[in-house]
Amino acid sequence: MKKVLFVTLLLLIFANIEAQTTSVKIAVLKYNGGGDWYANPTSLSNLIKYCNKNLNTNIHKNYSTVEVGSIEIFNFPFVHLTGHGNVLFSEQEVANLRMYLLAGGFLHIDDNYGLDPFIRREMKKVFPELDFIEIPFSHPIYHQKYDFENGVPKIHEHDNKPAQGFGLFYEDRLVCFYSYESDLGDGWEEPGVHNDSQEIREKALRMGANIISYIFSN
Repeated sequence: MKKVLFVTLLLLIFANIEAQTTSVKIAVLKYNGGGDWYANPTSLSNLIKYCNKNLNTNIHKNYSTVEVGSIEIFNFPFVHLTGHGNVLFSEQEVANLRMYLLAGGFLHIDDNYGLDPFIRREMKKVFPELDFIEIPFSHPIYHQKYDFENGVPKIHEHDNKPAQGFGLFYEDRLVCFYSYESDLGDGWEEPGVHNDSQEIREKALRMGANIISYIFSN
């Protein structure tokens, strides 16, 4: 019964997005383990502003914070996870996050440097039957309003590796997009935080807008 209610709630949220009759909220995911889940505090606010202006979305200007194991996660069609360090999900959080993603929710993971080994380990708990696969450049997430012929853009240098976009696909549906060695969230932040050029910030915001557009249209 609870799962049916969750799915119904998500359908209502998506219907509201489609009808543009009310604003919808997105959230940053708060996790345990010691990693700085709160990194890039201005990034989602700027992405929201950019999407509302350029995609004509109706996302509430203030994003929320939601814990992995909270029932409140089902209120958000999109949750964003970032940080530099350790991530740890409890058994209850694993079950809650899996149910959220299977019910229609979407998770964007943004490697802010140092996150990779921890998030891969924890997402394997959520979907032991799935592996992250590199998303082909032809995938629609790279070709919404903005075209990224070479996939996810490189925003900040980490280990001299190319930026990559990985995904978890459940029954052919992309439920999690993982931007690795890109650092999109840094590019979404206020200009003075990282002193990125307007060109770099624009690339990051356009890719973020593509992610939002893909979610809302699928």
